[in-house]
Amino acid sequence: MHILITGGTGFIGRALVKQLIPHQMTILTRDSNNAAEQLKHVNPNCLHFVQSLEHLQDLSDFDAVINLAGEPIVNKRWSDAQKKRICDSRWNITRQIVDLIKRSSNPPKVFISGSAVGIYGDQNQIRVDEDTPYKPEGFPHYVCQEWEDIANQASSEQTRVALLRTGIVLGNNGGALEKMLLPYKLGLGGPLGSGQQYMPWIHIQDMVRAIQFILETEICAGVFNMVAPHPVTNKEFSQTLAKTLSRPHFLFTPKFAMQMALGESSCLLIDSVKAKPKRLTEMGFTFNYSRIQPALSQILAH
Repeated sequence: MHILITGGTGFIGRALVKQLIPHQMTILTRDSNNAAEQLKHVNPNCLHFVQSLEHLQDLSDFDAVINLAGEPIVNKRWSDAQKKRICDSRWNITRQIVDLIKRSSNPPKVFISGSAVGIYGDQNQIRVDEDTPYKPEGFPHYVCQEWEDIANQASSEQTRVALLRTGIVLGNNGGALEKMLLPYKLGLGGPLGSGQQYMPWIHIQDMVRAIQFILETEICAGVFNMVAPHPVTNKEFSQTLAKTLSRPHFLFTPKFAMQMALGESSCLLIDSVKAKPKRLTEMGFTFNYSRIQPALSQILAH
C-alpha cells in the first residue's frame, strides 16, 4: 500500500510511520532532511518525501491518505492571529487534499483525517459517543466541525472517509504527558479546577494501532472517537500519575487561575468530555491499554 501522510513528523505521526512499516509512505514535509532525521528509526526504503502538495497533480498513485497536520492548539493563548493559524493549518491542507482526491482518475480508497473530542464541547458528566448530540459552541467545536465538513467532501463510492476525534494522547517523547511531568516529578502536581472534569485519553500505541485498523478495515468510515474505553476525571488522572511517580499529590490549580493565565484556551483543561470509543469497539478493535494506571506505568517505565 502507498500512503500519503501529513503531520508525519509530529508526536502521533512519528509513531504511526513506525507502525505502518513495511507500507510505502510519502511524507509531506517542508524540511525533508529534518524529517529524515526524525524518522531515522524507519527503513528509508519505505519513505519518500514531498515538500508541497502543489507538486502533485492528483492522488491517483496513492492507495490511502492520512491527514494529521495542524498547528498545536494548546501551546499559545488564542489571540485572533493564533486562532487563524490553528484554523488555516487544518482547513487549508485538508481542502488541498480533497481537491487532489477529486481530480484523481483512480482516487485513494481511504482518506483518514484528524479531528478532536473538543467538537463535543463541555458535556459535564454525560457519557459521549459518536452519536451524542452536541451544541455548536466554543472555538474547539468551530475548528473541528469545519475540519470534518471539509474532509467529508472527499467521500465517494471510490473513497471512504474516516474522521479521528482524538482525545489526549499519552506517550513518551512528546504530547501532553511530556508537558505535565516536570511539576509532578517535583512533587507539585495536582488536579486542575474542581478535578471532576472528564479527560478522554488514549495510549499512543493504541492510537496508531487504531489508525492502522481503520486504514485496513474496509467497512470503517465516518466518525471515530480515538479514546480509551475508560475515561477518567482530571483528579483521578492526577492521583494516578503522582502515585506512579511516587510523588505527593496535594496541590491544585484553581479554575480562575487557569482562566487568567490561559484565557479562552483554558477550556481545553476545564471542559469535561466523558468520551467512549463506541464505533471502534463495535468494529472489533481491541485496546492494549484500556485503563489509565497500566497505561501510565508502561509509559513511565521507559
